[in-house]
Amino acid sequence: MKNPMLLAVQTLLKETFDGPEKNASWFTEAKPRSGLYGTLENVTAEQASIPVHGTTIAAQTDHTRYYLWVANSYLRGEEPAKDWEASWKISEVESITWSEFKHKLQHEYNTLLKSIDSLDTLDEQTSHGLLGAIAHSAYHLGSVRQMIKALKVPSQT
Repeated sequence: MKNPMLLAVQTLLKETFDGPEKNASWFTEAKPRSGLYGTLENVTAEQASIPVHGTTIAAQTDHTRYYLWVANSYLRGEEPAKDWEASWKISEVESITWSEFKHKLQHEYNTLLKSIDSLDTLDEQTSHGLLGAIAHSAYHLGSVRQMIKALKVPSQT
């Protein structure tokens, strides 16, 4: 049987990125496409490049991807050189770059889920890292959702 904490981590990560299952939720809206991917679905590159309170949706998205990349590096036993400020410097993206950002975010998310699948137990550092990935990603989901409201981007539902 899989570790219940690891199952909970996967469930909450999936809700953060994919949205809640079966119109039930632990912390997001209990609607389809309430996760980060559904939230970003109608956001164009132009909208992702508009500054809202000093940052852009593109920067929020890439920063979330970067955090997952760092988490994945630690799970592989690597100690990555970190440059947290780099993702925040993103101000403007073209359509191709915006698509790449979303694709790379999906890649890091899928890598994290596969890494969690390979775990049987949790040590303290891994526990903190995985719980941090949930909290950090959920925080940025909320930020992006508020930015979308400020920009008046049409919602999917």
